[in-house]
Amino acid sequence: MKPKVTMIAWSQNDNYVVTAVNNHLLKVWNSYTGQLLHDLVGHADEVFVLETHPFDPRIMLSAGHDGNIFIWDITKGTKTKHYFNMIEGQGHGAVFDCKFSPDGQHFACTDSHGHLLIFGFGCSRPYEKIPDQMFFHTDYRPLIRDSNNYVLDEQTQQAPHLMPPPFLVDVDGNPHPTKYQRLVPGRENCADEHLIPQLGYVATSDGEVVEQVIGQQTVDQDDQGLEPSILDGMIRQLQLQQDQRTGADEESASNGLQNGEGTPRRG
Repeated sequence: MKPKVTMIAWSQNDNYVVTAVNNHLLKVWNSYTGQLLHDLVGHADEVFVLETHPFDPRIMLSAGHDGNIFIWDITKGTKTKHYFNMIEGQGHGAVFDCKFSPDGQHFACTDSHGHLLIFGFGCSRPYEKIPDQMFFHTDYRPLIRDSNNYVLDEQTQQAPHLMPPPFLVDVDGNPHPTKYQRLVPGRENCADEHLIPQLGYVATSDGEVVEQVIGQQTVDQDDQGLEPSILDGMIRQLQLQQDQRTGADEESASNGLQNGEGTPRRG
């Protein structure tokens, strides 16, 4: 196999360069002379993550598709810490990205199974206050392109960044309680009735009414003769309210300019 470099990173003080090679080795080089200093052995698959510590020039983090995360001392060429991302019943999860915190005390990684892994000093108690599974309900909503090739949400015909704040759901699409919904920016002061009811009722093509957890309905519902989901209706209503507010702001701004008031101030 012809060796190929997949990633490259400089040490914090620029004295060293670390390269990841497709034979699963990491190589540490002197950046001034080009001399090979160390071969770092440990990965079993290609490495696409190399992260430098924010202030300690000795420390380099590596992670790859083999599920391994290593902390290296690149000055000595030694392994300091190792973590293997084993997921119960599913094998290992490939690690796609890692980043250090600005103070260098923590780092966070994301994997192929949608997990966020947080490492560092201290205890995990603060993280136990939030659910294990947190997704936005819009994460897997279908998108379309308009005539200008811009991306729009299929249901509301709006650019995704202009849509109302999304709802927090678990991996099955079940909405979380209202105390978690208020953690979403833009939903801090929403009334309880705007933070998703827990259950809804839908009618099948046979006229049978069934209870269903909101958010579990699929985009194929129309083909199956099901009524639109309650959550979709709430999204449509929120989008309409937002459009009306935007239109009112534009109208008041236009009237103010026509009356010679100059640029109006927003309350």
